[in-house]
Amino acid sequence: MTRFIDVPALAELLQRKGVAPLMADLANCLREDFLRWQDFDKCARVASHSPVGVIELMPVADDQRYAFKYVNGHPINTSRGLYTVMAFGVLAEVSSGYPLLLSELTLSTALRTAATSAMAAKALARPDSRRMALIGNGAQSEFQALAFHSQLGIREIVAYDIDPAATTKLQRNLAGFADLKILRADSIAEAVRGADIVTTVTADKARATILTAEMLEPGMHINAVGGDCPGKTELAAELLRQASIFVEYEPQTRIEGDIQQLPPEHPVTELWQVLSGRAPGRRSATEVTVFDSVGFALEDYSTLRLLDKLARELGVGREVQLVPPADDPKDLFRHTRGGRAQLRRAA
Repeated sequence: MTRFIDVPALAELLQRKGVAPLMADLANCLREDFLRWQDFDKCARVASHSPVGVIELMPVADDQRYAFKYVNGHPINTSRGLYTVMAFGVLAEVSSGYPLLLSELTLSTALRTAATSAMAAKALARPDSRRMALIGNGAQSEFQALAFHSQLGIREIVAYDIDPAATTKLQRNLAGFADLKILRADSIAEAVRGADIVTTVTADKARATILTAEMLEPGMHINAVGGDCPGKTELAAELLRQASIFVEYEPQTRIEGDIQQLPPEHPVTELWQVLSGRAPGRRSATEVTVFDSVGFALEDYSTLRLLDKLARELGVGREVQLVPPADDPKDLFRHTRGGRAQLRRAA
C-alpha cells in the first residue's frame, strides 16, 4: 500500500505541527541531505517549455529512495483563476521500485522553497540581519516571510508588488504575528533601501531586471527565488558580477538561474560545499552574497521523506492501492474485471 497525502491531509499536518515549526524541521532535513550530497544520483530537471509556461519532471535518488516531482510554472494561470505553480510527487523504495508515498507538492513546494532560502541565508547572510525586502507578494511570499522571521530573526519586512492587492493580502495573512512588522513600499528601490536581506520571488516568465547594481548596499544578501527557467531572470548581470554567487546544482542553474546571463566560466559555489565546510560562505560583513535559487530535486526528496515520516507517525493521510496485490505476481491479468470471460466469448 502507498501512503497518500492530499491537500486536506497536508492541511491537517500543518495544523497539528504548525507552519513555522514544520519549515524548521524541513530546513534540518534539507541540511542533512545537502551534507550527504555525493550520495545522490543527480541530474538537471527535464523541462517541456511552451510560450505560456513550463512543465518539469525533477528526479533524484540515493541507494535507498527514489523521488520525483511533477511541477509546472505558468504565470498566465492567475488570470484564469489557477495557481502559477502546481506540483505533486512520489517517494519510492529503490530496492523494489514500489511507491511509498504519493503526495501533493503545491503547498509543500512553497514550504520547501522557503526552508531552503532560510537554510542558505543562515550560511550566507549577516547573522545580525533584521530587515528584509520582499519583492513579489504572491503565493510564495508568506512562506518566505515566516521562514526568515522564525529561523533568522527577521523583525521587519518591507514589501512591494506591482499589484497592491497582493501586498494587502500579505499584510492580512501575517497580521497575527505581533513581533513581525510588514511595511508597504511604493517602489522596488524604496523597499530594498536599508535592507539586510532582499528576497525576490516574482513570477513573470521574462528577462526582467528587478534589482540593479545601483540598489546594492554593503553586506546585503540577495535571495533570488523567482528566476527558475531559461529566459527568466530577476537580477541585472552587473549586480551579479559584483557579488559572490551561490547555487544549488550548478549544471541546472547555468541553464535556468540568473547566472544564465553570465559566461559559463564565471565562478559560482554550490551550497553543499559551504554547508560542509569545503568552501567559504560570507567572507566579510561588507560582502554582497547572492543565492541564485532555482529549486532542485534534492529539496523535494527531503520534503517527501519528511512528509512520509510525519504522516505515518501522526496517522495523517490514507493508504491507497496504487499497485495491484501480488499474491500471485505472475498473474497480473486476473485483476482485470471480466477479462477471461470476454476472451472465451471472442473465441
